[in-house]
Amino acid sequence: MEAFLDILKYTIPALIVFATVYFLFKKFLTQQYQMELLKYRQSQSKEIIPLKLQAYERLMMFCERISVDNLSYRLSFPDMTIQDLRNAMMVAIQQEYEHNISQQVYVSDNLWKIIQLAKDQMQAIIAETEATTLAEFIANVRIKIASNKVDPVVYAKLAIRDEAQLMM
Repeated sequence: MEAFLDILKYTIPALIVFATVYFLFKKFLTQQYQMELLKYRQSQSKEIIPLKLQAYERLMMFCERISVDNLSYRLSFPDMTIQDLRNAMMVAIQQEYEHNISQQVYVSDNLWKIIQLAKDQMQAIIAETEATTLAEFIANVRIKIASNKVDPVVYAKLAIRDEAQLMM
């Protein structure tokens, strides 16, 4: 029994020291891991922030290019029919969207959904608008957009601006 107590006399303090060292070492390693992770994230953010800002710029340009005024200025010619202009606008919007589709990697899912919605609403408005002359067609498209609660392009621009402000 006395030998057993002698063994406990040395074993218990050794176990306490071992446990203390183990937990301190574990805490130290966790802190080191967190520091390395923080350094990694900071280095990544230096590379990612410019890409995100560029994506916001490109999406803002997308919105500007699919606005009615810009589309009509770029695409309407005096000898065009209304159907030709309508088709040219629809194709231009789709091409602009496809050109900028990779930007969804750098923006939030909600913002990308707003961009898609703006594209879809602009195409729907253009597809539904009727007129007898080119000038009347463009005016009717503007009227339809104005009659909506929110202009889809203006709403998308505001969403882009708001999300970009969160990065600053």
